Order: sequence, then structure tokens, then C-alpha cells
Amino acid sequence: MATDEVVSATQHERIDALRQQLVAAQKLSSLGALASSITHEFNNVLTTIINYSKMALREQDEAVRQRALEKILTASHRAAQLTGGILGYARQQGDRRGPAGLVALVRDVLLLAERDLVKHQVRLETEFAAEPTVVVNANQIRQVLLNLVLNARQAMPGGGQLKIAVRENAESGMAEVSIADSGVGISPENLRHIFEPFFTTKTGSTAGGGTGLGLSICRDIIEGHQGRIRVESIPGQGTTFTVKLPLATPPADSSGLPKNA
Repeated sequence: MATDEVVSATQHERIDALRQQLVAAQKLSSLGALASSITHEFNNVLTTIINYSKMALREQDEAVRQRALEKILTASHRAAQLTGGILGYARQQGDRRGPAGLVALVRDVLLLAERDLVKHQVRLETEFAAEPTVVVNANQIRQVLLNLVLNARQAMPGGGQLKIAVRENAESGMAEVSIADSGVGISPENLRHIFEPFFTTKTGSTAGGGTGLGLSICRDIIEGHQGRIRVESIPGQGTTFTVKLPLATPPADSSGLPKNA
């Protein structure tokens, strides 16, 4: 192998390693943005467990003790869901891919973001018109969805409405998830640069600033899954991001063959 080819291969490996580090750093940044809300939620769960444990210890009435134990069990399941969601999101999966329900991935993200949305007076509406299956790296798609949800929340500093919809497009053989906010919107001149690395519209007053890497990484992940991501926005009215991913099993046409066969 020629020397310049060896150098080129080495440079490619270094670029790949740096890209993976950026993806991991952005993932942890998203978790950091939720840390306060998740901690508050976990504290509430622990308070419930402690209070009902005390009740069960001091109560003689068997029916009251039973209700207290049921409350403890419910709260414990909630705690397990939260810790499982955090650990699952933070876990490194390499580039392993497999079948996953898109609605389930959205629910995983909302489990982590729910308290944060409530805290910032964001009303959540979901519309799951279908439950499509996609072949993806589940953690990477969770990362994209969480980033888009956090961006939407940050675009509504005074609160607002967030609508998340999942659909299946039989004509294109794609699954779609849209994340629409009623926030400040993005100007046309900024919109054309929104997926460029290091470009950000965030300021200290809206979200503590931004690195400008989040949406660029989202696009790279989605395109790496042979999908697409697009954005529509009206200043003062809101923004909608739509992610499209190939269905695991393309729908058949009238001949019984897959549409893209």
C-alpha cells in the first residue's frame, strides 16, 4: 500500500473517532439538560415510597397496609422506568441495528422528557396513527428524537404546545415522526443554515447558548439510516421537524410484491 494511502486511511480513522466522540458528547449534553427535571421526578418517587412505607409500618388495618404497599410498588416501577430509561439512553451500542417500533422509541424519549416539559409549561399532544417498525440503531434514533424535543421546548420559553405524531406512508415505504412546536419559529435566512455544523440560533436567554452540533448530528444519523429529516417554520408561529425512516418491511402493492422490489 502506498504511503499516501496509509496516511489517508489513518486520517479517515481519526475523523471517524472524532465523529463518534461528538455524537457521544451531544448525547450526554441532552441528558444534562434534563438532569434537574429527572432528579426532581426521582425525588418525588422516593418521597412517595418513604411516606407509604411509614404508613404501612404503623397501620394495623390490613386494607390500609395493602393500599400502601400497592402505592410503594407503583412508585418503585416508576423509579425503575426512569433509571432504565437513563441507562438505556446513555449506553453505547456501536452501530448495531435491529427492528424497533417507532412509537416505542418516542415513548422512551417522552419518559425522560415528560417532567421537563411540565416544568416549562409545555402541553404535550401525541398522535400515533400507526405503529411502524423500522430497522435502526435504537439509541441513535432516541438521541435524535430527544434532541428535537429539547429544541422544541427551548423554542417555547414561555410555554406552549408540542405535538408529536407518528405515521406510516405506504406510498413511499417510509415511517414518519413529526415534532411540532408553537414557539418562536426560525427566520428564512436562518432556516437554510439550520443543519450546518456549529450554526445555532440559540442564545444565553433561550437555552444557555448552543454548540450548533445537535441538528448536524441528527441529520448525519438519519441519513446514515437512509432516512431524511426536514424542517418547516413560520416566525412567531412555530417549527415542525419531520424525520422519515425506511419501514422494516416495505408495504406490498396489488401484485403482492414489495413496492421497492
